Amino acid sequence: MEPLKEARNRVEGSSSSDNSNGRTSGGDRRSPTNWCLIKPPVKKNTIPIDLKLHNDIRAVERARFAHQVEEKRRLIKQYKMERERQQKLEEQEEIKRLRKELIPKAQLMPYFDRPFVPRRSERQPTVPREPKFCIPRHKTIRCCRMSCNDMNGL
Repeated sequence: MEPLKEARNRVEGSSSSDNSNGRTSGGDRRSPTNWCLIKPPVKKNTIPIDLKLHNDIRAVERARFAHQVEEKRRLIKQYKMERERQQKLEEQEEIKRLRKELIPKAQLMPYFDRPFVPRRSERQPTVPREPKFCIPRHKTIRCCRMSCNDMNGL
């Protein structure tokens, strides 16, 4: 152990003549004991910074959107079920009302002591007209007129 102590003493004694890079000046530079015993300067621990990746932000926004969509679907489903329930109640009420109305009831008997005598209408009767079977000239197509004229001429 004595050789180690001696090497340390030499290093500590020559530390005043060190350069800024931790090496000794002069001929001691290549000696193996100096290289083994001199430690490089200690750096401060690196403090990691919190990274905000676009992917993470997008995932949070997407989760919020998915939650809103699910909430909307749930409300729509609840609204549909409520509407169906109301419709069923209305149908049941309608059925009850129709059953009450459709109970056959007796009709009053007509009075036969005053017989019905139809009266003559005061309006004038319509005058019949003969139907027109010919097509007016302005409504016919030219090709039909020519063929009709050709047939008439023959």
